[in-house]
Amino acid sequence: MLFKTVKKSNRIWEVIQVLLRYGFEDIVTTTRLSRFIPTQSRVNWIRAEKSVFEYTRWERIRMVIEELGPTFVKLAQVLSNRPEFLPEPLVIEFQKLQDKVPQFSGDRARDIVEKETGKTIDELFVYFDEVTLGSASIGQVHRARLISGEDVVIKVQRPKAEITVKTDLALLKDLVKILDNFFLNQGILNPLEIVDTFEKIMLSELDYEAEANNLVSFKKLYKDQSDFYIPKTYKEFSTKKILVIEFVSGCKITDKVQLEAWGLKPKEIAEKGMDIYLTQIFEFGFFHADPHPGNVLIRPNGTIVLIDFGMVGKLTRQNKYAFAGVFIGLAQQDAKGMAINLRRLSVDSDIDDMRTFENDLYELIEDMVIYDYEDGGMTELTIRLQELIYKYQLKVPGSIFMILRALAILEGIGNILHPNFKALEFIKPYGAKLLKEQFSVKNLGLDLYYTSSQLSALLYNLPFEIRSILKKIRKGTLNLNIDVSGLNTLNRGLDYAAHTIVLGVISAALFIGTSVSINSRIVEQMPTLFGLPWLTFGGFALSAFFAVMLFFHSFKKKK
Repeated sequence: MLFKTVKKSNRIWEVIQVLLRYGFEDIVTTTRLSRFIPTQSRVNWIRAEKSVFEYTRWERIRMVIEELGPTFVKLAQVLSNRPEFLPEPLVIEFQKLQDKVPQFSGDRARDIVEKETGKTIDELFVYFDEVTLGSASIGQVHRARLISGEDVVIKVQRPKAEITVKTDLALLKDLVKILDNFFLNQGILNPLEIVDTFEKIMLSELDYEAEANNLVSFKKLYKDQSDFYIPKTYKEFSTKKILVIEFVSGCKITDKVQLEAWGLKPKEIAEKGMDIYLTQIFEFGFFHADPHPGNVLIRPNGTIVLIDFGMVGKLTRQNKYAFAGVFIGLAQQDAKGMAINLRRLSVDSDIDDMRTFENDLYELIEDMVIYDYEDGGMTELTIRLQELIYKYQLKVPGSIFMILRALAILEGIGNILHPNFKALEFIKPYGAKLLKEQFSVKNLGLDLYYTSSQLSALLYNLPFEIRSILKKIRKGTLNLNIDVSGLNTLNRGLDYAAHTIVLGVISAALFIGTSVSINSRIVEQMPTLFGLPWLTFGGFALSAFFAVMLFFHSFKKKK
């Protein structure tokens, strides 16, 4: 425990030094981080022979992230796909981040494989290539050939990756608590929720068995499709820290020269790739979430191969319909329909002025559809939707942002292979198909079945609930907890108003009564005081007294 505390303190000091180096002295000196700084400490705010203040604040945040290491870089990359959390300029900077992680030695990789499998490399493989194919924050990839003769690639988790990630996650939670006010001032409203979301993603990526299960699931979904291929997974050799999958040769989908050399038509490849991806989203609701060119390979016969299933997304049936509804609303120039479906997509939304929201969406429709905005496309649509989601603080599932990002990437790939490629034109038929499916007899019957089941459960349990309540009433054990937190304030207000009214009525009654009786014979025969009958004088005096009380009571501070 002491070791962990010391280690965390050292890491906090590293974070402070990086923050200071990039001119974020205000974060350090105005928060509880200041207690970690020795008084003699001085900083040099220079980056590449240039003052850090010549960079924007958002650029400096990105530089801080780069220096803090792989876990923080991964966090920023994840957040670049979650624009409801961050201001747009920061999202743009985070999208520039790339993993820059040094490779670990081939000998170390061999040791990890042997430890995880309980067998020697020679017992498992004919050969094991110690030169890596690629390296990332969590692990790196090596080629090998199994004893049975199949060529494979092996993902090997980086040494101490789990310890490093969990230490940094604990540190992130501490930093969020310390810097809560700072994040709030920057427009980041829920930093702890961000870290919790990121923690789930990172812990999932640390478990290669989860990726193996994703590969197996996709393999089953596409087992009968000849033009789309998912590599085989060797689960018998895979563990939480190593993943063994089939090696598949091919070129990147963007290698237009190689595609044409194989006699393939890049335009057809682009269209087929988009159809495959939209099928994943709108039919299966289970999709590959990172289709950058390095993860999409083309075989010489034109078969499309997806690799790296560490990040996948899922859509519920209702979210599929709502997501399709957004695109249908866009195509039909229906801002109200878009607004309704965006709200259906949201886990939580608190839009005070729906009319303004619909007007903003209509401006988007004008630019994207009516005026055929020259830079229009998935990238522009994604940016505009993300701006609205952030502006109206819609809590949209992370899978939606994964889809938008993936569609923007695929449109970029399509533009390389296919003149005038527009992803929106491919999405429209799928949206229309889902809309038809949503109101089909089968789907309506399914909804009716769910509603009937819930109603049946309610009717079944209702007599027991009522019997329980009546039993408690008979025994006198029924307790009602009512929140009356504002009742005391209301009572004080009513008391104050009642006293004011009583004083006013008494004063007015005395004044009117005295005025009416002034000409009475009985009063005229009474002794005088200051020229007035003493009863008349007394009546006016009392009226004046209560009037003065009323005056001061009006300015009295309510307790």
